[in-house]
Amino acid sequence: MPDAESPSERSPQRLTLPGQSGGSAGPVRGVHKVFIGMAAGVGKTYRALSELRERVAKGEDALIGIVETHGRPETIRAAEGLPLFPRRVILYGGTELTELDVPGLLARRPEVVLVDELAHTNAPGSERQKRWQDVEVLLAAGITVLSTVNVQHLESLNDTVARLTGVRVRERIPDAVLSEATELVLVDLTPHDLRARMKAGHVYGPEKVDQALGNFFTSPNLMALREIALRQVASVVEQAAPTGSPGVHEIVVVAIAAEESAGRLIRRGGQLAARLHGALHVVTIRGPRVTSDQSRLLDAYRTLTVALGGQFEVLDGESGVAAALIGYVGRSRATQVVMGETSRSRWAELWRGDLIKQVLRSTRDVDVHIISRD
Repeated sequence: MPDAESPSERSPQRLTLPGQSGGSAGPVRGVHKVFIGMAAGVGKTYRALSELRERVAKGEDALIGIVETHGRPETIRAAEGLPLFPRRVILYGGTELTELDVPGLLARRPEVVLVDELAHTNAPGSERQKRWQDVEVLLAAGITVLSTVNVQHLESLNDTVARLTGVRVRERIPDAVLSEATELVLVDLTPHDLRARMKAGHVYGPEKVDQALGNFFTSPNLMALREIALRQVASVVEQAAPTGSPGVHEIVVVAIAAEESAGRLIRRGGQLAARLHGALHVVTIRGPRVTSDQSRLLDAYRTLTVALGGQFEVLDGESGVAAALIGYVGRSRATQVVMGETSRSRWAELWRGDLIKQVLRSTRDVDVHIISRD
């Protein structure tokens, strides 16, 4: 029997997403089962290991591709005796680093692989930058993957989590990784119980407990993260559910300039598009002069847009910023427009005039959302 603090006494919610079990044409995509929780220590890896053990007991060819125990006794015990595939060694700066051995797993072709911590950034020199990209390769080969992730790692929630907790999460995954999963397992735990587990030394070593409890793992932060996790999983399942007669197709257009604040606008637009089950379009106006820093920002925002499942376009601004944006809103049949308060950066010359008023005056049947720069 597990001890009194074991995560195995918590009942996760298993949510199968309809219509995502793969098609009959071409190679059959592997099943992706994601164990998601509000924060470290709720028992995601423990749950995934428990399922892997059940599959091994049933005779399935299942093994651990990579697991991060972080020295947690419960996790270490849960992994004991399970088949473990050797990690791939990568040399970087004279140091040996280890990562998931994707080529080895493709050659071995097990039925099921456990891959812990989807948001992990791979070591320099790896074939892919992120672990979730490695998982995509395994799934495309028809291998079932059991993976884990915390909700704060979702790209669209980055600003929300930073605002609520004061912590900017650097390792993130595209929302599509979650929405395209076959099954979500929400591993839930009350903030009180998680803090109790931390105080008992089940999550971090004694030297880290007080700092963690006083910073990220405060009760208000955990309550907010728990609410986010519950809402996010419910939202993903709702989006995947088949509907009767579809209503008006929502199209969200986010207008940005090459500024640091634009990332927040894109994420807000992505959240809106997800709630409305609509399409995300991010547009910027080509300026007469674009610095190298601005160019790098726009490249980053293009990547962010794609990660949120949207499309990114640079519009010709010869006829003026307002005319270009209003024209795009009409052509795309946008139903929602997201804009930020006018900046005073070097791009202000592109946005001079009361752009917001012009858009409001010149569009019909379009909801315009103005996002504060604070």
